Amino acid sequence: MEQLKQIIKDCKSGKRQAQAQLYQMFAPKMFGVCIRYSRDRAEAEDNLQDGFIQVFKKIDQFNFKGVFEGWLRRVIVNVCLAKYRGQLNLFPVEDIHAFEEEWVEEEEVERISEKQLLAVMEELPPRYKLVFNMYIVEGLSHREIAESLNISEGTSKSNLARAKGIVKDKLRKILSANEENFSA
Repeated sequence: MEQLKQIIKDCKSGKRQAQAQLYQMFAPKMFGVCIRYSRDRAEAEDNLQDGFIQVFKKIDQFNFKGVFEGWLRRVIVNVCLAKYRGQLNLFPVEDIHAFEEEWVEEEEVERISEKQLLAVMEELPPRYKLVFNMYIVEGLSHREIAESLNISEGTSKSNLARAKGIVKDKLRKILSANEENFSA
């Protein structure tokens, strides 16, 4: 903890070696965040680089209140979101109740590998993937998502519902294929 505190202080002083250390400590984990908000690996790498540039520009704003990793994550997510604002088309669903059924049973998800689940999430259209990640993974409310993306709460809800529908269909196909392979 004290080592991280010193690295942050050195980053605030503009020391390149400290910046490299901070990057090495957190880049792998933050890349995982970036990949969830990006269309592909190359875009995630760009977002990670741009995110750390922002971190080093704004590191003076971190005042050692709260967890540094949480602050870092928020900066990285905001960089990813900034790339989508204005170019992301989110479409409202007229009848949100059509999507309100239980979307995936917990025991079904447990029978799917993490790799398969991540692949399904990667296949979501960008507008749905973004809202899905913000709501399911980051735990943001529809109000927070709406404010971040400059959309209505209803649009956030409907895009989440569409994303869940797509994920549900793809997971069920994977489960069917897994069962067929198991019984063969």
